[in-house]
Amino acid sequence: MQKKGVAILGSTGSIGTQALEVIRAYPDRFDLQVITAQSNARLLIEQAKQFQPNAVVIGDEEKYQEVKDALFSEDIHVYAGAQALCQVVEFHEVHVILTALVGYAGLKPTLAAIEAGKDIALANKETLVVAGELVTERARAKGSNIYPVDSEHSAIFQCLTGEFHNPIEKIYLTASGGPFRGWKANALKNVTPMQALKHPNWSMGAKITIDSASMMNKGLEVIEAKWLFGLKAEQIDVIVHPQSIVHSLVQFQDGSIKAQMGLPDMKLPIQFALTYPDRLKTDFPRFNFLDYPQLTFEPADKETFRNLQLAYDALEAGGTKACALNAANEVSVQLFLEEKIGFLDIARINEKVFLETPFITNPTYEDYVETDRIARELAGL
Repeated sequence: MQKKGVAILGSTGSIGTQALEVIRAYPDRFDLQVITAQSNARLLIEQAKQFQPNAVVIGDEEKYQEVKDALFSEDIHVYAGAQALCQVVEFHEVHVILTALVGYAGLKPTLAAIEAGKDIALANKETLVVAGELVTERARAKGSNIYPVDSEHSAIFQCLTGEFHNPIEKIYLTASGGPFRGWKANALKNVTPMQALKHPNWSMGAKITIDSASMMNKGLEVIEAKWLFGLKAEQIDVIVHPQSIVHSLVQFQDGSIKAQMGLPDMKLPIQFALTYPDRLKTDFPRFNFLDYPQLTFEPADKETFRNLQLAYDALEAGGTKACALNAANEVSVQLFLEEKIGFLDIARINEKVFLETPFITNPTYEDYVETDRIARELAGL
């Protein structure tokens, strides 16, 4: 069996480090070709020495010499900068690109990989949120497959395996509710970044954890689901499931529902995206129904958690609305993490930018870039 050449964009983050664990477990299946990091040079160097990829990329060009010097005695090519990300995904030896970059930064290298005809294991939901129409059109034209890595979208994908010819009536994306499930606006006024970063079920990076607390993460997943599965807004529902065991559900036109279940562990969806259509034997902990005698479900509170409603509004509007919303959210989350704004200000800023950013109905790539720039300016304090 030919090994699958893998490039991991964002190898030092939560998804990237877990993907390396998967690759370590199956040396006969994977050939790690490329790993990249934006600024964590220390961990990137450590990973490179351990896994011996063909190439590494450090996004922060000021850290290029540090990485190059540290890997001088290794047979590893070292590159730096955003343009290098777009070049390494084109390597002939790379078959699939795991896009695990955070935020808007994932769009350009993902498009470059698609142009090169590579398959994409997509953990960067913002790529489809920002430019879903453009990305999916190019993927179809180039014959690139997009395999979802988000646990919810992986669950939908797994439920659809063997069912792709059957129309979807509706999908249900499950949400844990985050650390503030059941809270109302008055209680949320004075919450701190430290409180918001304490997710009850998942271990994730800072940005996605804050998004989970504000329900923006689920809103971005709603938009991503539209492009992954060709759905309309009314076919996508969000339900709160505090136990995070049912990862999402698909309802078909005959009324039957399929659900994908399991313990909260991102290694499983990462592995499935890299090995599809095969399921490889794992030693992951197994779910036991008797440990969870009750699985509960609640409606999502779009009134208190305005970000979720804003995502639906962006989905309905189309064009550049989701791009503007995503840019605003990246800025507002960072401002909150820096304690420059309050938790409720995240949605307030996002809504302001959503309404004020110029709207383009049928955008080009350049329009997305300009919309992102304008929205970030409007969101900044």
